[in-house]
Amino acid sequence: QLQLVESGGGLVQPGGSLRLSCTASSATLRSYPIAWFRQAPGKEREGIGCISSNDRFTYYHDSMKGRFTISRDNAKNTVYLQMNMLKPEDTARYYCAPGLLPNHITDFTSWGQGTQVTVSE
Repeated sequence: QLQLVESGGGLVQPGGSLRLSCTASSATLRSYPIAWFRQAPGKEREGIGCISSNDRFTYYHDSMKGRFTISRDNAKNTVYLQMNMLKPEDTARYYCAPGLLPNHITDFTSWGQGTQVTVSE
């Protein structure tokens, strides 16, 4: 089972930016489409978007369009989530997982530990 590791989270002020990374500890990501999710306290995990394995297409949920960008560098075995103009409501734990959106979340079976993003003054 593919094990992914997320990193890059932290504390950022409203309006700031962060870039999260997703990599695999002992496998190559180039064969996998990768999706990003987030889960805020007390809320269900929600999909942000995904990128195809060949980097030819991306998909974003409507509410995530405009401020979030997913990219990948297969040479570095890494998928990125660039987040701009962050808002306090973006505070959540962010996860990557192999698979495509908008498939149902139950189709995603391999989860890492996530990385915490906190947007606050």
